[in-house]
Amino acid sequence: MDLDFSEAEQAFRAEVRAWLAAHVPQDLPSMDTAEGFEAHRRWEAELTEARLSVVSWSREYGGRDASLIEWLIFEEEYWAAGAPARVTQNGIFLLAPTLMRFGTPEQRQDLLPRMARADDVWAQAWSEPEAGSDLAALTSRAERDDGGWRLYGHKTWSSRAAFASHGFGLFRTGGERHHGLTYFLFPLDEVTVRPIAQLDGEHGFAELFFDGVFVPDSMVLGQVGEGWRIAMATTSSERGLALRSPGRFLATADRLVRLATGDPVLADRAARCWIDAEAYRLHTFGVAHRLLSGAEIGPATSMGKVFWSELDLRMHALAMEILGERAAATPWLDGFLFSLAGPIYAGTNEIQRNIVAERVLGLPR
Repeated sequence: MDLDFSEAEQAFRAEVRAWLAAHVPQDLPSMDTAEGFEAHRRWEAELTEARLSVVSWSREYGGRDASLIEWLIFEEEYWAAGAPARVTQNGIFLLAPTLMRFGTPEQRQDLLPRMARADDVWAQAWSEPEAGSDLAALTSRAERDDGGWRLYGHKTWSSRAAFASHGFGLFRTGGERHHGLTYFLFPLDEVTVRPIAQLDGEHGFAELFFDGVFVPDSMVLGQVGEGWRIAMATTSSERGLALRSPGRFLATADRLVRLATGDPVLADRAARCWIDAEAYRLHTFGVAHRLLSGAEIGPATSMGKVFWSELDLRMHALAMEILGERAAATPWLDGFLFSLAGPIYAGTNEIQRNIVAERVLGLPR
């Protein structure tokens, strides 16, 4: 793998760095509050005006046709600049790649530009009360109706659903387990949304209750009954480089190294975290080069998910140790609380290790 960046890539990095230095907002309210959610949407609109919201997308959808390598460069600069978390992340990082692969031209043309501008903000509606990591056990169903479907059931831990406008998820249209599942897109205005309070009292998640919500055929993604296969493409994005690019962890590692200055033992542990973050960065560029040559990541995304989630937790735990009682007055505390969820969301790390064992290493069940 060639680790040198081209002149065009270096110029792109300089452009992004300069724009972010001039535009990154300071101290936005949490996007898990109504006020903060709207503030983050305005930030996304500003990114879109500069064609920086979705740089790797086609220009017709609001991007600038940047390469996967340039997208990783953008992510490095974005997080290094201390820019806000992306309120659109479920849409642009998870749903959009799935739409581009399985959606109709009409779906892509209608949904992607609105997603890029944050006109529509998408919630992820996978888990159910009895179907968390075991997604195939879901019982929410869809029944045929004239021109579309009626959705019934209960979803929980739906990311961003407390304030989002739309959702995506699987519903059973027939069969059992992995068979007979269909991937639906739906507005949330007719869904009963019950916000879930987090440890900090904010609402990053919600429960969703479907009582015959109508969804037209045009909002079915892919073919009826093929939802499992399509959902696995979405989870590959969630566990792989899309949702958690290395730029996020490099920025955390840089801050951690500065925080640990003055104590050689703590500084050594922080340096080890930085080395791991850099290793993940190099690994991800390697994955990007393989993707550009036509390869697919497949179940190997599970290895990355285990690595980055445990690295994130380890970095924030070390910051808590360094700061002690002072942590409560710093952004590190929020980061630590969120990092505790890393080994759980996107499929628990126990499940990911099973996937690696069976599908990557070929070990018996």
